[in-house]
Amino acid sequence: MGSPMSISLRLLLGYFLIVGLAAWFVLNSFMQEVKPGVRQTMEETLVDTAHLLAELAAEDIASDKLDSGRFAAAFKRYQARDPHADIWGFKKDSVDLRVYITDAKGIVLYDSQGIAVGKDFSRWNDVYLTLQGRYGVRSTRQEPGNDNSAVMHIAAPILRDGQLIGVLAVAKPTMSVQPFIDRSRQRIERAGWWLMGGALLIGLLFTWWFSRSIGLLRRYAREVGAGHKAQLPSLGSGELAELGQALAEMREKLDGREYIENYVHHLAHEMKSPLTALIGAAELLDENLLPQDRAIFTANIREQSRRLKDMLDKLLALAKLEHRTGLEENVPVGLHELSETVIADHAARMQQRNISCHNLISQDAHVLGEPFLLRQALANLLDNAIDFSTDGGRITLLLESGQNTHTLLVQDQGSGIPDYALPRVFDRFYSLIRPGTQLKSTGLGLPFVREVAALHGGNVAVANRDEGGAVARLTLPAL
Repeated sequence: MGSPMSISLRLLLGYFLIVGLAAWFVLNSFMQEVKPGVRQTMEETLVDTAHLLAELAAEDIASDKLDSGRFAAAFKRYQARDPHADIWGFKKDSVDLRVYITDAKGIVLYDSQGIAVGKDFSRWNDVYLTLQGRYGVRSTRQEPGNDNSAVMHIAAPILRDGQLIGVLAVAKPTMSVQPFIDRSRQRIERAGWWLMGGALLIGLLFTWWFSRSIGLLRRYAREVGAGHKAQLPSLGSGELAELGQALAEMREKLDGREYIENYVHHLAHEMKSPLTALIGAAELLDENLLPQDRAIFTANIREQSRRLKDMLDKLLALAKLEHRTGLEENVPVGLHELSETVIADHAARMQQRNISCHNLISQDAHVLGEPFLLRQALANLLDNAIDFSTDGGRITLLLESGQNTHTLLVQDQGSGIPDYALPRVFDRFYSLIRPGTQLKSTGLGLPFVREVAALHGGNVAVANRDEGGAVARLTLPAL
């Protein structure tokens, strides 16, 4: 079973079918009107010519000097003329107008070709109708069955003192105007092909634009469905842009509802332990305790309160970050300078545990990004490295550069990450016990780093090292 035809192809075919039918109808109408139109113009000109010549011949017929009169002499000189005419690109080097004159009974008295003198033309339509006082016209083929041999005859009455004394008819082969008919048809056909080609080009451009816009919306919807951070594509203005905006608004509402449900569930779960500890310590403080015991419970309350505050602060920062679809600023950031700043921020913590940190990142490595977010992300990675390092340990910051990326590595010499925990280290609120304090963190640091990496078009990964300890890899597009 074949794949269904795409909507873009359907639109193109429908559009081209409509335009093609309309163009065919218009062009066919033009083509059908070219020949009659040219012949009608020819007929109208012959009518004027016949009536003018009838007036010029009237005096010679009345004086019975038609063969030797001025009219016959003038027409003979006319037949000897060479017009040397250039009519819209067509050369005319001879005249082809024939004239014959009959008396009031239809007997030919004069024929410019000298072939019909004495013949009875009273039954030919042009002469017959004119003798009846009507418009006399006929078209006769010189060769039966050959339309190109047709000759048009237009007659006019010859009057003397209001009396009909004869008929003058002019005849002209329709072949004399056939070149103009053929050229007009060729031009109309050529214009038709240009019209069809232009219509096809416009249809293709429209289909490309429509397919591209639909493709952008489809990719945006798929990325949203996959849980990726996706920016609404620029679709200009119009219905597609409104559709995209509606999808973005629907996504925000659905994400917001699911986000709140998940966070309320996880937050309630994670707050149970510190709240239980706070309530228990507060109840015990109501008892008569020794000063040293009271100090222990007071310190516990202080520690659990700090943990709750830290959790809420990081949760708010992560929530704000997860709802962003783009960077607020995108400027060059030097990775060496960024690392030096983060190391300086953690110098006191590392000094307390005699941990050394070595920055081996090249000074010419730069990325485009938001400095504040990158600083927070690297700070979270360094926090984890310090928490899982042994006293007197060593942390190393390295850089691996690819064709279009920089990967920042944070290595420690701690105990590493248990295999069962590796798939879950980026889950919100998931945390491991720190070797030095036997306490857990908020479990929000690595999810925060992942969001920062995604906003910058990169990624983050954590793994164990063969030499011992763990390594975090933050990959960002290179400048």
